[in-house]
Amino acid sequence: MPQISNSTFNSLLDALPADYRTLLVSRMEQVHLPIRTILYQPGHNPRFAHFMIAGITSIVTLMADGGGVEVGMIGPEGLVEAFHLLGNAQVPTTGVIQVEGMALRISFADLRKEFVAHEEFHTLVLQFVQRQGFAFTQIAGCNRLHEIEERLARWLLMIRDRIRNDKFYLTQEFLAEMIGARRTSVNMAAGSLQRSGLIEYNRGNIHIIDPERLESAACECYPILRNLM
Repeated sequence: MPQISNSTFNSLLDALPADYRTLLVSRMEQVHLPIRTILYQPGHNPRFAHFMIAGITSIVTLMADGGGVEVGMIGPEGLVEAFHLLGNAQVPTTGVIQVEGMALRISFADLRKEFVAHEEFHTLVLQFVQRQGFAFTQIAGCNRLHEIEERLARWLLMIRDRIRNDKFYLTQEFLAEMIGARRTSVNMAAGSLQRSGLIEYNRGNIHIIDPERLESAACECYPILRNLM
């Protein structure tokens, strides 16, 4: 049973009235989420809902040939399966753990009942979904219009903001999938950022050395997306 006194470390849950939050979280379990864990898949109703408290879930659009690109990410600011609560439409994306972490997990059927019955929780979920929708559209435009190095800088900063750590592990393959680019292109972009003294990158281990200069290297989308967290 997760222990909560003043905070669950999930922004959406922590915005709820304390008494209701305590009651809701008492029905959850804390689960460890290794990298590449799939939380939901296209066209399937999820068994569980996950409130992230550490790590990051990537929201990925996959194509028939197996290729994919990240269209959003969710860390301790939100609920991974929030879009599923809104109606019966089939969600076309996949939710997959990008950075190892933990979540508070509850039966999705039970959470849907809470979404219908509790007005304040309902409102908070809708506000989160609205922010996520805006973020999805911004990232779609970014992936189409901005250079790989700018997108990589933006993406690394988005991870840093959510895990609150300058060091994390991501393979070249995963980086390429997430920003929709070839591995060779991602390697060149990471090498450029490293030569400029902004990051260190060695066998998947990333260390952001100069966040302020990395922000200057990122595209205009980063501050917009940061404000939507």
